[in-house]
Amino acid sequence: MTHDHAIKEIVDTYLQECIDAGINSISGVEIEMIAPNQDSKEKSLLWLPIDSKVTDAEIESFETQLGHRLPTDYKVFLKYKHFYDLYISEASFCRHPVNKWRDHLKKMIFNGWPLEYMLNKGYIHFADWSDWGALCFDTSRNSANNDYPIVLWDHDRPLEIQEIAPNFFSLIIKLDKEHKEMTIDNQEE
Repeated sequence: MTHDHAIKEIVDTYLQECIDAGINSISGVEIEMIAPNQDSKEKSLLWLPIDSKVTDAEIESFETQLGHRLPTDYKVFLKYKHFYDLYISEASFCRHPVNKWRDHLKKMIFNGWPLEYMLNKGYIHFADWSDWGALCFDTSRNSANNDYPIVLWDHDRPLEIQEIAPNFFSLIIKLDKEHKEMTIDNQEE
């Protein structure tokens, strides 16, 4: 199985879990993502994931603003689906709606946690961890193809960084495994 296929399969699994659990309702849904048969005048609407419209040119423009290249596997992720909520294990990925994905990612990176603890140290925030941390690409340890290690930054201990995975693909696989193990543990209780 290729990295692309595995990433897409895992994303599909957890987007479907979100829909099945009925937690795919928010206000301000982009029109292309509104689930059918709803009154669009309602404040909160059901959203459905759609195929991504992210282009290589948009990603390159974003990378220029960021000052760093993004990992190839993360680009596959960005170019696969648009969504509002994606939870895998303890990770909550940055909202990725059609038309506004860059705005959400910029807000997370540039206006989330203090830059002196994050971006200025080479940590690019792309997902939240539980309610206390941030998953980040560690660009200070650049590797071939920008396949950065993934670190966990704890907002209560901003100077301590924990390495979580060697790269984005490994993170996705690890999160999927952890989620499945938690599900099995919960069923056994």
